[in-house]
Amino acid sequence: MNVYCIKSIRLPLVYSIGKGFALYPQRAVAILARGLQWVRGGYTGGMTFEGNGDGGDHVPRHREIPHYHGDGVRILFVVSAVLLIVAQSTGADLPLSTFGTVIAAVVLVIAAGITNPAQFWIHWANTFLAIYGTLLFGTTAVSRYRAGASLFDSSFVYVEALALLSLIALYFTTRTVRGLHMREDYSR
Repeated sequence: MNVYCIKSIRLPLVYSIGKGFALYPQRAVAILARGLQWVRGGYTGGMTFEGNGDGGDHVPRHREIPHYHGDGVRILFVVSAVLLIVAQSTGADLPLSTFGTVIAAVVLVIAAGITNPAQFWIHWANTFLAIYGTLLFGTTAVSRYRAGASLFDSSFVYVEALALLSLIALYFTTRTVRGLHMREDYSR
């Protein structure tokens, strides 16, 4: 086993010929969560609202927008894209081809990058992506479970995780669209 260290994240990776690097399934969620914390802390770690004291960068105050959940949707889409690529590269049986999986991951990351409260259309696109993901991965997970798939089968776990991430993203995108429609300055 090779252990690679990236700052405070320890990633145990196993190399098998023809399959590339594969994460241990039981640690995948913990590694992703820790990685997101590390990235967020590295980006804004030394900054304050007033600046870092040397006249350098500063982080503007977070403006609270009622019922806006675009930041959460952005995180869910990026985690889903990473999970898609990891699942496909470890040989999981996804309901998409390899090319379709990569395209889906790219579309999710682009949608996450574009998401902001000023552009209303992207929230409708995010809702569509979340509906599509929920239907695709949800029906696949249910049909595999009814067919007798083991709860510990890695393909089933990946598909179920993607279905749940899509369902949670659907909830937050729906709340965002509803909240933006309720704004007084709604003119879109």
